[in-house]
Amino acid sequence: MSRESNDDRNIEQHVGRRIRERRTLLGLTQQQLAELIGVTYQQAHKYERGINRISAARLYALAHVLGVDANFFFEGLGDRPAEAVPQRQRLSLDVARNFNRIRNERCRDALAQLCRVMAEGDSGPL
Repeated sequence: MSRESNDDRNIEQHVGRRIRERRTLLGLTQQQLAELIGVTYQQAHKYERGINRISAARLYALAHVLGVDANFFFEGLGDRPAEAVPQRQRLSLDVARNFNRIRNERCRDALAQLCRVMAEGDSGPL
């Protein structure tokens, strides 16, 4: 068998990043995701790191569980070099993860409104 090419590895890593982004946005842990798709925590971790390939059936299950179309995992594949998640994106995912952990609905609504107001009022670069 031939060795996996760098392009193949980059694709696996990109898909893994997209899985992690969506899982984090939904406030799921790797353990919860693993249980939802019927694999071990270790396997889910390897999927997110791009270490193990994901079969078409498993990718379909992931898309279903994460509430996205399977194409979601490939969006932006050729748009950027395979590199670590940019800091701004990492912060966005952290905000989303913590937002989902807020139990008080009034606090969540207030925070969402604050973000909208700040975004509308921000007309200049950071």
